[in-house]
Amino acid sequence: METQHVMDSATCNGQHNICQVIYSQFGLAIHQNDHQVRRRFVEWAQNEIDVVPDFHKRILFSDEAHFWLNGYVNKQNCRIWSEANPQVYVETTLHPKTLTVWCALWGGGIIGPEFFKNDEGHNRYRAMITNFFIFELNNHDVQELWFQQDGATCHTARATIDLLKDTFGDRLISRFGPVNWPPRSCDLTPLDFFLWGYVKSLVYADKPQTLDHLQDNIRRVIADIRPQMLEKVIEN
Repeated sequence: METQHVMDSATCNGQHNICQVIYSQFGLAIHQNDHQVRRRFVEWAQNEIDVVPDFHKRILFSDEAHFWLNGYVNKQNCRIWSEANPQVYVETTLHPKTLTVWCALWGGGIIGPEFFKNDEGHNRYRAMITNFFIFELNNHDVQELWFQQDGATCHTARATIDLLKDTFGDRLISRFGPVNWPPRSCDLTPLDFFLWGYVKSLVYADKPQTLDHLQDNIRRVIADIRPQMLEKVIEN
């Protein structure tokens, strides 16, 4: 077993109270100017919604998540608010069998899942965009859609950004993109605050014993998500 320590973060001021957010997976800290970057993004989004009321339904939010065969739930998206480091430890197996899953979610449905091998490197993402995502977009009116991705290194390589700009033009929300995505803003994406938790709550019910079985379960659960549920998620 390996033990993973929850690292402390920088302090932040909110309503005259000092608080700390503890990022339990990667030890990421809230940076001093994060709230300013987020405010700029939210103001931009609100202005877009003022012009196009259903603008938020036209954003393809994208993300990846890890699924462990043994049912261990990735704590990447767990947040602990505390005035002091809670000294939490998370124990995981040293070399668990894992699937990395990518999806894009918008008001019209879910594109994906697409599955990665963990050792494929940065080129895996660009290859997925080229061979899977752009192909799937042929079923949608790309001229009306925006694309969002977080600031992971493999997402923001110059060749990948250029490829996404060729597809979406100025309708790209990303680090190094026309519209900057505020870092450490997982609570703004419907995949982080809804999809991954929902899927993980269901795919282990029959205790899959192989990665192929787990992959089949993930495909089935995502395929069963109804448009009405997605509409509520996007509104939230």
